[in-house]
Amino acid sequence: MGLIEKELPPGVLTTTIDTVINYSKKYSIWPMTFGIACCAIEMILATSPRFDLARFGAEVFRATPRQADLMIIAGTVNHKMAQNVRLLYDQMPEHKKVIAMGSCAISGGPYAGTYNVVQGVDLIIPVDVYVPGCPPRPEALLEGFIKLQELIAQESMAKV
Repeated sequence: MGLIEKELPPGVLTTTIDTVINYSKKYSIWPMTFGIACCAIEMILATSPRFDLARFGAEVFRATPRQADLMIIAGTVNHKMAQNVRLLYDQMPEHKKVIAMGSCAISGGPYAGTYNVVQGVDLIIPVDVYVPGCPPRPEALLEGFIKLQELIAQESMAKV
């Protein structure tokens, strides 16, 4: 206990603004409803009562990018869809995050090397968390959410 804490009356808590804001952000993630392929079924399953994504503060899936701050790329992105993925990402408000879910989103998966599949969504938009698998289980997506919350908790409002 430091000198400042000894002088404060009981019930007074000291903290930083980063801690308060990051706590609010990490428990109020609003993902966008965006599933491209078979990984989307696992993403939907993660919201079921068995896995309960809502306990991590991500209960409200939004249908518009203007109300979402998390994009989960769940599935294969082909070149024709890539411009739409980028457009949706650009329409999201700041403090936006991206999870790449599944082998296809991460590296092209079984379609790697084909002419029409993007060889990793990180070539289009910046990715914060990768969730490997084909398709990844809902538990893997929950682990990805926990890693994303850890990243959010370490952010700073100070500009470098």
